[in-house]
Amino acid sequence: MDNLNGFLAQYSPEVQAIALKIRDLILEVLPGTIEQPDATSKIIAYGDDRTYKGLICAIAPQNDCVNLMFSRGTELPDRSGLLEGTGRRARHIKIKTLAEADNPEIAKFLASAGKLHRS
Repeated sequence: MDNLNGFLAQYSPEVQAIALKIRDLILEVLPGTIEQPDATSKIIAYGDDRTYKGLICAIAPQNDCVNLMFSRGTELPDRSGLLEGTGRRARHIKIKTLAEADNPEIAKFLASAGKLHRS
């Protein structure tokens, strides 16, 4: 946790709070995932192992929000229209407030991403 707090220290208190709230949700919905802060890439990665192939999702703090990234986001159903991005595979949800972090759709995306990854 010290490594995580050190990584997040460069961001505003609001962004830190959002990131930690999303972290708690990830660990709740995807128990047993490995957490890996990556200061070089400016993300906190979550997956079954420490490789890109094992990556399920990542928290990417920004100056004014937190992006919750999904490595196979293009394969996730997005009936709510929350996913953003134009990459070949990855997509993200932009979370600007603590209230937005409480959106129950986020947990559904996490569960779907975990199921997709493990299938």
